[in-house]
Amino acid sequence: MIYMDNAATTIHKPEEVKAAVMAAFDTLGNAGRGASAPALDASRVIYDTREKLARLFHAGDARQIVFTANSTESLNIAIKGLFSEGDHVITTVMEHNSVLRPLYECRESGTELTILGCDGKGNISYEEMEAAVRENTKAVVCTHASNLTGNMIGLERVGRIARRHGLLFVADASQTAGVYPIDVEKMQIDVLCFTGHKSLLGPQGTGGMYVREGVRIRPLLSGGSGIDTYNEKHPAEMPTALEAGTLNGHGIAGLGAAVSWIEKTGMDRIREKEMSLMRRFYAGVSSIPGVRVYGDFEADKRAPVVALNILDYDSSEVSDELSTEYGIITRPGAHCAPLMHRALGTVEQGAVRFSFSCYNTEEEVDLAINAVRELACD
Repeated sequence: MIYMDNAATTIHKPEEVKAAVMAAFDTLGNAGRGASAPALDASRVIYDTREKLARLFHAGDARQIVFTANSTESLNIAIKGLFSEGDHVITTVMEHNSVLRPLYECRESGTELTILGCDGKGNISYEEMEAAVRENTKAVVCTHASNLTGNMIGLERVGRIARRHGLLFVADASQTAGVYPIDVEKMQIDVLCFTGHKSLLGPQGTGGMYVREGVRIRPLLSGGSGIDTYNEKHPAEMPTALEAGTLNGHGIAGLGAAVSWIEKTGMDRIREKEMSLMRRFYAGVSSIPGVRVYGDFEADKRAPVVALNILDYDSSEVSDELSTEYGIITRPGAHCAPLMHRALGTVEQGAVRFSFSCYNTEEEVDLAINAVRELACD
């Protein structure tokens, strides 16, 4: 199997991640629930991972790191917990449904929404973003990188716009956390949402969010916290305020090991390899007659993603053929990015997405290029 669906989830993980998860099964109790050795072990592992993530994102205080199951949960907590009737929010056509659907629900409850369009290559305009600010605008919510085109939004530039107008800035780092450096202070990010199972190379069912100190988010859940049991209300202290119930300690142990592996290996080294593989693949397929590639490949910074179509073939048929005949795993269809597909004119056809990991090789890329060439020439 040649696995090229890493934008959906990374299958190949560092051995240290697997070992940490297995060890956690034998040692971890329930964090914050008593002073037994297993409970304290769980608390230590979870706090250690908070500190690693705070360091990775240049957050000053580990208590501002909240654990969730994935980016979808993080984004729902942030969006539904920040916006109310009468607020205005700016977002983009590049967004995943994990951003769009919660925002649409807020719109049904009276939140106003502006969705910025894009050019032919799928890039947004920062001038249009700033021009969209109104008197009642509360926030900008945007992705760091499109999961369809790989195009990136300059978080630091958006952060400056948000600060200039006194807005909150919520960033979705699902496709970039672990492979691109993110500095929440420098980029002036108020809420950063991330998942553990993609470029962070952690287990599925892990993720989280950074919340700037002083930003108050209404909790999506309430319940057991291990502290302040006799209070009728859920504790307001971070991170407990946004963490109700038992955390995924086993997964978080694996996520902590993954972050350590990224630190040891070097994020720049990981990114350079993934970008090299992506550009090698793009160079090989973009000149094949009948192949159309989507996105801006002239940009220096982009996610290691190449989405394409072959003639007028349905993307699912192409992806199935790649899997059954060549053993190459890709993602067809709409990729939970409906507005981007509408902008690209690919609603009916979808697109075949190849997304690369540091565990892919040049030999695999060359085999994928040859497979696309053969399918285009059939």
